[in-house]
Amino acid sequence: MKIGVVGASGYSGGELLRLLNSHPYFQVEYIAAGSQAGAPVTSVHPQLVDYSDRTFEATEIFRMNECELLFFALPHGESAKLIAGVDQKIKIVDLGADFRLESPASWEKYYGGDYAGAWVYGLPEIPGQREKISSASRVANPGCYATAIALATAPALHSKIVDGSDIVVVAASGTTGAGRKASTNLLGSEIMGSLTSYKFGGVHQHTPEIEQVLTSLGDGDVRISFTPILAPMPRGILATVTAKLKSNLNSTDVQEIYKNFYTSEDFVSVLTGNQLPKTSAVLGSNSTQIQVAVDEHTNRIVISAAIDNLGKGAASQAIQNANLISGFPENTGLSTQGIGS
Repeated sequence: MKIGVVGASGYSGGELLRLLNSHPYFQVEYIAAGSQAGAPVTSVHPQLVDYSDRTFEATEIFRMNECELLFFALPHGESAKLIAGVDQKIKIVDLGADFRLESPASWEKYYGGDYAGAWVYGLPEIPGQREKISSASRVANPGCYATAIALATAPALHSKIVDGSDIVVVAASGTTGAGRKASTNLLGSEIMGSLTSYKFGGVHQHTPEIEQVLTSLGDGDVRISFTPILAPMPRGILATVTAKLKSNLNSTDVQEIYKNFYTSEDFVSVLTGNQLPKTSAVLGSNSTQIQVAVDEHTNRIVISAAIDNLGKGAASQAIQNANLISGFPENTGLSTQGIGS
């Protein structure tokens, strides 16, 4: 299939190009980056040596319409403007937020600007979603935090063992989650040896997305209190989720629930024994590591989940979705193995 990547100069765009290079069925024909048009791909992504003879092209609708499948890796509000001109027969996976939210009011509150509508939500491990994705031609790829938090919480809500109105999340992300645009607070001298919260007080834009996907699993509206943290590392997310249990369960009970929920999922591992998720263990992969326990002092479930924010949180999950909408095996061109530390 002829593939195009729009927004290829960003971190997610670069990771898409890296993964697509070894995909047996996807051929990258169009590499678009408006601000970098004419520049060599390796001037921005020096690690992509197989693209050393390629340059970024201008962002043009006619070139998009020459492709069979497109990945959009643009800031929120930008994809919808371009997609309106793309031929309906072309399959699309949008890594941005433009088509994730079902509520226009939530879009207005957390993003602002024109509401573009909602596409099928591309988190295959959520019950019922894989079938919807497979029958779709356009998919909204989940946000990175939303992926980690939803996968961490889904088994507990689906089994109805927790109070969905009392979910607390603290999650740390590497700096690539903020995108490639230069910013003083992302300078090495600002972040090295330091942790800081941001978008403090429940205002992070992934909040309604997380509540939306999790509400579909429980027996009532889900409410989360989410505090994100900027970690002094390039990539990776570690999320800690807690929720009030409805009955007295122990760690063995909840571990069994989680193992059964994800027993057939290639890209989610529920760790055994005293193992805990590590961001270094999932780097470069499409994998999620999860550990779960019960804090018997407060009768709360505690879940830890690690993903690569550029992998399962963006590019590799986008390819997972593209495989599904194209009729290819879901794991084609993807790895469960991280590169380690």
